[in-house]
Order: sequence, then C-alpha cells, then structure tokens
Amino acid sequence: MTTSIAGLHHVTAIASDPQRNLDFYTNVLGLRFVKRTINFDDPGTYHFYFGDDTGTPGTILTFFPWPGARRGRPGAGEISATAFSIPAGSVEFWKARLRANGLTFTQHLRFNANVLAFQDPDGMSLELVEHTQMHAGTAPRYSDVPAEYAIQGFFGVTLLLHSLEHSAALLEVMGMKQIGQEGNRTRFAPEGEAFGRFLDIVVDARAPHAASGAGSVHHIAFRTPDDASQAAWRKILGPHANVTTVQDRTYFRSIYFREPGGVLYEIATDIPGFLIDEPVESLGEALRIPEWYEPRRRDIEAAVVPITLHKTAPEVTK
Repeated sequence: MTTSIAGLHHVTAIASDPQRNLDFYTNVLGLRFVKRTINFDDPGTYHFYFGDDTGTPGTILTFFPWPGARRGRPGAGEISATAFSIPAGSVEFWKARLRANGLTFTQHLRFNANVLAFQDPDGMSLELVEHTQMHAGTAPRYSDVPAEYAIQGFFGVTLLLHSLEHSAALLEVMGMKQIGQEGNRTRFAPEGEAFGRFLDIVVDARAPHAASGAGSVHHIAFRTPDDASQAAWRKILGPHANVTTVQDRTYFRSIYFREPGGVLYEIATDIPGFLIDEPVESLGEALRIPEWYEPRRRDIEAAVVPITLHKTAPEVTK
C-alpha cells in the first residue's frame, strides 16, 4: 500500500569549483563525503554526494560541480533555500563556526524555530534550523564538528513560486498537508518524523524567473522505500504530471516530473544505498562509476579535475 511521501531523499545543486565545493561541505559544515562519482549524462564531470556517516536518505546533498560555471539567478520556479536540521542548543556553536570560516549570516525566528541563513561559496542559499529531532550515531566520522552539534540531516526546502494553488494541490496528492502559514510563506509536511519533511512555499507574483547556474538547485528528490512503492507513485501521479520512466542511478532508482510552478521533482528509492560498492570506512575516497562506463574509466579519470579529500578528524569507532 502506498503511503504519503516521508520527506526528502536528496537535494541536487550546481557548483563551480569542485575542490572548493568539497572543502566547504566537509571542512566547514562537517558533512561526510559519501560518494564521488560522475554525472551520468555528462561523464566528464563529477557528481558529489554529501550526507551523514552512511548517506542516509534525508541527509544527502549532491552537486554537479562544473568548473567555471557561471552563477545562477535566483527567482521563481526554483528552490530558494535548502535547510539543514541542527540539534536544539547548537545555534551558538554554529554562529561561532560560521564566523571563524569568514561567513556572514542572519538569524531569525520562523515558526518559533531559530534559523541561521547564509550562502555557500557559489551563492547557494543555506539555512541551519534548530530542531528537537535527534538521531544519535550518524555524525560523520571524519569531521571535527562534535556529534552533539553535528548537522542531523535536512530540515526541508523553500520554493519560491508565483502562485500557490496548483502546486499545493499536487502536494496534497503526494500526501503533504498544509500545517502553517507566516505571511506569504506556507508550510507543508507529511505525517511522521523523517528528516527533510518540511516544504515551504513562498509566493511572490512579481519575482523574476530563476536562471540555472552555479549556486542554484537543480532538483529535489522525495523518498520512497522500494521499487514497488515507486511504481505505485508513478501510477498515482500520472494524471497530474508528466512523469518519466524509471532511471537507474546506481544507488537508487528515480522518476522525475515538474510541479506546476516549474520546480523539478524526483521520487527516489531508499534502496540499494551507498554501501553497495565500497565499505563505510572509505566512502568517497575513490571514483565510482557505473558499470556501463567502466570501459571508459581511463578517459573519464583523465577528464575530471583532480581533487583532495581532507579528513579533519581521526576515525572514531562506531
């Protein structure tokens, strides 16, 4: 039986400099470099995955880092902010850490929760939201961020749209209910306590249309447990959206469709996960490519920019 969408599986964005992107998300935000692979549609470029210690669905931020990519233009029809969940009581730690790394930020309350808003080196809008939900034991083993302050996973995303009605109706089909409103911001969430369960829509009828580029979000993916549930969602969504066939992404299977406001949605399976081709101790340390590209490995390795993964803390026994 198909249930409502639990929350986000991953968020995929665009970056420019691969090494700078890698250093920021591992050394500054303390995420685990879960996987270095390639863009299946452009195998001469990387696809990076960052997350918790094992790349649990709901914690995974991914990037297509295209060297020299020009900045995107924020606007309607795009994700305007990606929010991570941080433990209650950790705001002061993160304010000090952001300052120590030369980042400027703003602090405010939203739906009675503390929010720190800032940008990554490509101008991508990020938020840290103080959240009572805690998942012990998932903090990245090679980070110097203490486990009690570590990013837990996604809190949610904000969509900037010209109107609400049709986008909200599709979320209703997906089992997400309106749970709050502040000004022109409307919050939706499914039942349950999964990471990445909050989706906010901010309406601005006069906002310019977004232009894709470095610092912009390419798409967001929602979770479904397995292939059977994904097939059920494809059938349910068929009358409401132009849904693609299933795409094999090695670590999950995906279907894609655009919501009425223009944001690209994906529904991705939790299985098989990121541990199918390397042990947890060495996640992200070698270039992994799908088997159909293995005959081209030498050319691919020559085409991608060399990168160095800096581990900022010794391995801790889990």
